[in-house]
Order: sequence, then C-alpha cells, then structure tokens
Amino acid sequence: MYNNLLKKKPLFIAEISANHNGSIKLAKKLILTAKQNGADAVKLQTYSPSTITINSKRPEFKIKKGLWRGNYLWDLYKKAQTPFSWHKELFNYAKKIKIVCFSSPFDETAVDLLEKLNCPIYKLASAEITHLPLIKKIALTKKPLIISTGMASLEEVDKAIKYAKKFGTKEIILLYCVSNYPSKISDFNFKNIEILKKKFKCRVGFSDHSTNNLVAATAVSSGADIVEKHIALKGQRKAPDIAFSVKGNEIKTYANTLKQVYLMLGINDKYKVKSDKKNIIFRRSIYSIKDIKKGERFTENNIKVVRPNKGLDPSWYFRILNKKSKLSYKKYTPIKII
Repeated sequence: MYNNLLKKKPLFIAEISANHNGSIKLAKKLILTAKQNGADAVKLQTYSPSTITINSKRPEFKIKKGLWRGNYLWDLYKKAQTPFSWHKELFNYAKKIKIVCFSSPFDETAVDLLEKLNCPIYKLASAEITHLPLIKKIALTKKPLIISTGMASLEEVDKAIKYAKKFGTKEIILLYCVSNYPSKISDFNFKNIEILKKKFKCRVGFSDHSTNNLVAATAVSSGADIVEKHIALKGQRKAPDIAFSVKGNEIKTYANTLKQVYLMLGINDKYKVKSDKKNIIFRRSIYSIKDIKKGERFTENNIKVVRPNKGLDPSWYFRILNKKSKLSYKKYTPIKII
C-alpha cells in the first residue's frame, strides 16, 4: 500500500499529533476523517514524557512563551502523548481503512516499537535534528526518512543528512518548516525550498503550522510536492494543536487546493496549449463574401478574413489575392483549396 506513496505528487500528510485529547476513540476518528477528506497518509508522534524530558519543576522546564506558555514540559507531553500501547491498534485501524500510517519517533525505544509495527516511513521532528543517536537508530532501519528543518541551520541539516546516509538511509526528503505555533505569513520565506533543493539535491516538502491555506498553496507553487498539516475534527474546539489545525470538511478543501495548485504548475517544461485547443474555432479564417466561380480571381471584394476558423488560415490572405480559384464557392463559405 505504501510502496509508491512517496512518489505521489502532491502528497498530503495529515498529522494527528496531540489532537486526540487522550482518547484512542478520537484518534481513530481523526484517522478516518483524514481518509475521508483526501489525505494520502496519517502521521503519529511516538514518545512518552520520560523519553522526551524530565519531571522537574525547575524554571528551565517551564514554557515561557508561545501557545503552550505556563506549562511544564513533563505535563505538556504527558497530556499530548500518543501512548505506546495505542500504536498497534491505530496502525491496524489505518490499514483496515486503507490509509498509510507512519510516525515521528522521539527516542530509540520509539523506533523499536515502530519497527515491530512495520512502520514504512520515519519522520524526524524539527527539534530532534541534532539528536544523532536517534538519527542513527532510524537510519539502521534503511527506511525512507523525512526530516523537518524548523530552527535548523544549513550546517545542521547537512550534518543530519550525512549521518543518516552513513548508517543506511537511502531516501531522504526535507520539509521546510517554521517552528512558530501558529506561524504567521510574515514568518515564511519560500525561497528556502529552492535553497534546500539546490544544496542537498533531494525532494523538499513543507510542514504547515499556519492558519491560512494560502501558505500551503504558495509552498506548492514554490516547489513543495509534499505537505504535512495538523488536522482536527469538525467543530473540535479543544486540543493542544487546535490553533493551527485544519478541521473536518476543511481538510478536503485544503487537499483539493494542493492538487489544483500542483496541476496548474504542469508536469513538464513543454509549452501546454492542449486544454484550449477546442477554442481554436474562434480564430479567423478566409471566407467568400460573394459567389466565386472556378477560375475567377480572389480579390478584396470577394474574400474576407472572419470568424470562425473553418477555412484557410489568415496567413494565406495576401498569398491568394489575385490568384485564380480552382473551385467554385458559394457566398459565405470557407475557402479551403486555392
């Protein structure tokens, strides 16, 4: 089911993240909603509080700014986690409804769990791009790796790519990402997609934390052929990532926007006119405006360049003036043979 997934363009990945609010039933509804509204894959996040932080109330463990300010890291991740014990059931459910499911592991034990579930692809979250032990563990699976680049310098991206390749990763896809939650339009510079492609010679997608579909559309028009977006249920009001999630039927609109923009970009560098060829009838052509007998000369008084396009192309007009007609023509008929 997933063999050709990464070849699909545009590829839309629906991020479940923490929007299940601690309910596996809600997590399944999110997966189904993704499937019903045009997502090509769903992605989980695999961690527990103890694999990502320390249960400490020291000041540095308290979030000072942003969407989750006031929370201690342990408390946030305890609330937001997708428990390890859910993963088998969620992967099986996704398989049952025929949508690809994969995950972002946040430590080596998460990779061990996901390997038991035959996770087909791995995603390295932006905050983990310097976590070399995790990159090595993922790379040893030799499965495709999507790397999110939020907060990372080009040197850090380069190091992560080289390290992954060193230990076995063959296919790497980068996601241009702004790690503000939610991100503002002024935060983005889509020249970065071109820069990443040029420097690292790989496919580059986009991880969207904005609240405006125009952002993802611009990303696709700038060269992104993979887009990841957090999703929620229709009418859902509360969840850790709700502020930058697309909801319910809005997901279908989002997915269709990506497809439409990609379609308009074209699939190759050839000049495309095929779709409007049917309107060529509205060009002009050469018509008789009087009865013309065989052997009679064409003149400005008996032929004219008019619509529709049923006769000789107008480029023939001066070439046939004063030439003898090889056929007889009734008034208002197209001139076809000279």
